[in-house]
Amino acid sequence: MLTLRSCLILDLYLICAMNLTYHISLFPELIRVQDAFLATAFLATAFLATAFLATAFLATVFLTAAFLATVLAVLVLVAAALTAVVFAGVAFFTAVFFAALKPGDRILGMGLAQGGHLTHGYHANISGRYYEGFSYGVNPDGFLDYEEIRKQALELRPQLIIAGASAYPRVIDFEAFADIARECEAHLLVDMAHIAGLVAAKVHPSPVPHANFVTSTTHKTLRGPRGGLILCREPFAKKINSAVFPGIQGGPLMHVIAAKAVCLKEAGTEEFRCYQLQVVKNASVLGEVLKNHGFTLVSGGTDNHLVLLDLRSKGITGCAAELMLDDVGITVNKNMVAGDTQPPQVTSGVRIGTPVVTTRGMREEEMERIGEAVHFVLSYPGDQGKLEEARRIVQKLCVDFPVYAG
Repeated sequence: MLTLRSCLILDLYLICAMNLTYHISLFPELIRVQDAFLATAFLATAFLATAFLATAFLATVFLTAAFLATVLAVLVLVAAALTAVVFAGVAFFTAVFFAALKPGDRILGMGLAQGGHLTHGYHANISGRYYEGFSYGVNPDGFLDYEEIRKQALELRPQLIIAGASAYPRVIDFEAFADIARECEAHLLVDMAHIAGLVAAKVHPSPVPHANFVTSTTHKTLRGPRGGLILCREPFAKKINSAVFPGIQGGPLMHVIAAKAVCLKEAGTEEFRCYQLQVVKNASVLGEVLKNHGFTLVSGGTDNHLVLLDLRSKGITGCAAELMLDDVGITVNKNMVAGDTQPPQVTSGVRIGTPVVTTRGMREEEMERIGEAVHFVLSYPGDQGKLEEARRIVQKLCVDFPVYAG
């Protein structure tokens, strides 16, 4: 007998398959075991799916294949954003904006090309569309210049200053940011999404004593489920709660909340602290190996979990490097660097992190091997012998350090 659950599962599959005939064949059975309203809704969905298929067919007649591919890609991206972002860090970031700011207020955050994030006031993001976004950056050596940030803040008088980064390989001085915020009478929001695990393990200074708001995801260095969290001062608690619900979010995802609890419990253990210490050691060693092979590291090295490579000296774009490394089994992501002349879809750098390989048990010796493999791929583009050697290194590491041991 068909149940409501099995019908809905079938419906999802059939919509994807666009099989109207099979939907119609299920209609009488659904009438028998459920009710006319549900059956009608079930069949209506099938007709909508078929209409979409017909539209796509007609589109292939009148549109070029390239344009149709672009339309479909946009639809996929929109769907991914709607289903994945709401309960992750960006949504909680937006909640802080709703709680602390009015539309049109000024935000001062780290520039995207300087190591910041889209949500730090970038013009294409809600943070730069509903609010007036301004950005600070790094000095020519790749470090934050707090005195320059102070001068900029006093000139702009923003209502909110954002500290934190998505691609900054050095320790951030949160106390200095707090001093700047007090001086220009701004709220301080710290985005610690990328370093939260290091903060929890006391490997990086904590922003909590200094900021009005601290936001974080739970799925990066915290090594938990995809989601986010907000820490705030008591006077803001009610506004934050209201901004999250009913402001931007509906019902809670209880399974994710449970997973967050497990994640945070683990983050309080000595084992987790040892893990994070090794993450930082591994990043440092990997950075030094790459420097020895002639790569340029933004800021000259790293204090945390990531290495940011500026590939302009190699004559390779970040986009090209990402694909070249992926071809041998090394996953990195393209990333903008200070002074980047390439567009965000291309970039001049790549960001490499060590948390995942450290979770698999790799240590300093393995970082030397990974650095060597990266060197073979990016320093000898098109050399099949070097590419095969890089693949051998990656394959041996994967065999020696499986994702699931035993």
